[in-house]
Amino acid sequence: MRYDYLIVGSGLFGATFAFKAKQMGKRCLVIEKRPNLGGNVYCDTIEGIHVHKYGAHIFHTSNKEVWDFVNSIVEFNRYTNAPIANYKGELYNLPFNMNTFSQMWGVRTPEEAQKKIEEQKAEALLKLNGRAPSNLEEQALSLVGKDIFEKLIKEYTEKQWGRKCEDLPSFIIKRLPVRFVYDNNYFNDKYQGIPVGGYNKLIEGLLKDVDCKTSCDFFTEYKDCWRDIADRLVYTGPLDEYFGYQLGRLNWRTVFFKTRIEDTPNFQGNAVVNYTSHEQPYTRVIEHKHFEMFGQEVYNCPKTVISEEYSTEYKQGMEPYYPVNDESNNRLAESYRELAKQEADVVFGGRLAEYKYYDMAPVIEKVLGLF
Repeated sequence: MRYDYLIVGSGLFGATFAFKAKQMGKRCLVIEKRPNLGGNVYCDTIEGIHVHKYGAHIFHTSNKEVWDFVNSIVEFNRYTNAPIANYKGELYNLPFNMNTFSQMWGVRTPEEAQKKIEEQKAEALLKLNGRAPSNLEEQALSLVGKDIFEKLIKEYTEKQWGRKCEDLPSFIIKRLPVRFVYDNNYFNDKYQGIPVGGYNKLIEGLLKDVDCKTSCDFFTEYKDCWRDIADRLVYTGPLDEYFGYQLGRLNWRTVFFKTRIEDTPNFQGNAVVNYTSHEQPYTRVIEHKHFEMFGQEVYNCPKTVISEEYSTEYKQGMEPYYPVNDESNNRLAESYRELAKQEADVVFGGRLAEYKYYDMAPVIEKVLGLF
């Protein structure tokens, strides 16, 4: 059979593209190098719990078209992201809000909290003596002051990036949202939730009646012959790999997970707990059941599954997660994008193919904009 599109990768970009193309009467073949469809939103089922195998995925958007689109595929629940930070046993609400400030300083009113932050910012700005912050540490101190930086930002960021804050560029933290209300909802978006039944339901709905092949590597099976079976290519893999790394390799940060079953119905009482000191080597602990089970449901499921998340330098063979958006990588990525523009009948899309960090909703929004 000849296809209109060969789609490389079954993550949200590839799956949404296939869905929209099929709606228009186009024939698509989706190939996926992993044994499962869904890219990084794929979930395992362990002890009746949908486990986010490649890290916590929380859907959030203010775009009603995107929200209505995903809910037309599968109903989303009412999960609201409200992570907790654990600094050496001290617990703080995130994002930085009145609950955080009350826990940290004992303040009660927005006026008291603002005064405390302004005092601490003033110390940092005095040290800068009129010059712009030259690294992440100076930038963060000038935005929120010493206490929040040292307990909730410094060591957590160093674990994430594998570098000291004073050695990281200031642009990584352009702003730090500070809310003077008692609101632990991490996102400001109008809509937020998790697919009922897990993200596999969303992918299954998007790829219903679409031809798919798993455990299929584009570079060994189709790279040199894809035009024999399809008119156009949709590529969602790493940008530099497509071009055989001819200009050099792009750098990534990656994460890996240690997942285990705990013989208790409720391990930490929250889906996401960030560990913000170097005392723990992991950055956060995810308790997956709290994404989809609420109230008595938590206790009706007698066991729980947790994942410790570790951030590390990317090496060949690992899963690339986050682009390293420093000057040299951005320059190299731009050179590859220029090559990509010259590729006839090829669409490059998604986080890996664009060397750009995306949340889920903007990926879907981008695909919807192509049709």
